[in-house]
Amino acid sequence: MTDDNILSEKKLQPVLSLRDLIIYGLILIQPVAALPLYGHATDLSRGHAVTCVLIAMIGMIFTAISYGKMANRYTAAGSAYTYVSKGLHPYPGFIAGWCMFMDYMFLPIICIIYCGITAHHLIPAIPYILWLFIFASLFTSLNLKGLRIAAIANWILMIIMSLVVFYFMAAAIEYIVARKGFTGLLSTRPFYDPGNFSWKSIASATSLAALTYIGFDGITTLSEEVKNPKRNVLLAAVLTCVITGIWSGAQIYLAQLSWPNWASFTDGLKTDAAKNTALDTAIMSVAHRVGGSVLDVCLTFVLLVASVGSGITGQIGASRLLYGMGRDDIIPKKFFGHLDKKHSNPSYNIILIGVLALLSSLLFNYEECARLINFGAFFAFMAVNLAMMREYFFRKKQKTVKDLVINFLPGALGFGVCLFIWLNLPVKTFIIGGAWMLIGIIYLAIRTKGFQKQTPVISFS
Repeated sequence: MTDDNILSEKKLQPVLSLRDLIIYGLILIQPVAALPLYGHATDLSRGHAVTCVLIAMIGMIFTAISYGKMANRYTAAGSAYTYVSKGLHPYPGFIAGWCMFMDYMFLPIICIIYCGITAHHLIPAIPYILWLFIFASLFTSLNLKGLRIAAIANWILMIIMSLVVFYFMAAAIEYIVARKGFTGLLSTRPFYDPGNFSWKSIASATSLAALTYIGFDGITTLSEEVKNPKRNVLLAAVLTCVITGIWSGAQIYLAQLSWPNWASFTDGLKTDAAKNTALDTAIMSVAHRVGGSVLDVCLTFVLLVASVGSGITGQIGASRLLYGMGRDDIIPKKFFGHLDKKHSNPSYNIILIGVLALLSSLLFNYEECARLINFGAFFAFMAVNLAMMREYFFRKKQKTVKDLVINFLPGALGFGVCLFIWLNLPVKTFIIGGAWMLIGIIYLAIRTKGFQKQTPVISFS
């Protein structure tokens, strides 16, 4: 038997349990995912950030069901791009993939911005803009050297983040009890404050707070390595969203009780830049109130390290996606398909992503980047929900009440909540995201000779 035959017969082994999948999903999302959003979500929702996190969780639970079902049908696929291409049509599948590509591009940008925010909070003597240059250069230089963040480093980082979050929550509980007693821990105000409640505000904030859950779909990429995948992939996706929602909701709930006067974050600030800075660091202000400078520094440092890790992997992920498209000649192969001889990495792409990320970090703020990521992600989520309904419900010749409940309602509800979140993104987000989508449609039309030929394949592996 030749070496090629041996390699062709090798398969990924199903060794991952349900617990392994859930832990993997939580590592992807990160235990501190909701904290950077706290200030902006609280301000936009007029003190109802925890409500927004929970509303987004509902949409994510039903969308997770759709992802799980599609992963069961296409076990080797593992991406919204493939699920939509298979379940609906290759053309909308390509557009879903094109929108996901925008998410890949904006991940290193948002990480550079938040690294700049947290580092400037720790060392304000160094200007924020200089921090942006420092982190963009750091991410690019490390990736050019072929640095990989090992799995054990992710585990250690997750444990440290979790410990600091527990520290923050314990300090917040102690602060609240010391001032209002144990009854102060029970309040409906973070969920519903009649004097400040507005569905328009809730909708706008939910479209931002939904970023908390981005990454759960990465679970489906492991379908071939899971024990009993038909059960465990779906369950893991759903449980990851539930655990993330409850965990993040508890953090935001305690932060809101510790700082009930949400409007005071921006009181007296006249410029938009000053207000954005105050909201970017709002969670640090809460940490300082409940735990003093020690907790403030600990939380800021953990958020900084988490952003550095995400930024490095985000940049290499975006550069590898460009390499895959270049290798397959979807985009110019000579540049994008180039590999460095010494480190075997797509060095041209890494430098390009680094330059684009730096320039974009000078043009966008954290909130704008978060919404642009949600634009691409939630378009893909809606498409997956539609693909699942078509695959499991509409393609069936005979439909039962059970099919309606199990195969139609989850997709319909997931699609509805995701559409609600997506439509409440700001106009600026739709202009930028819509322009990117239009470029993808034009490109697809050119490559398929007016939608007459086969769709170019984007590899997200």
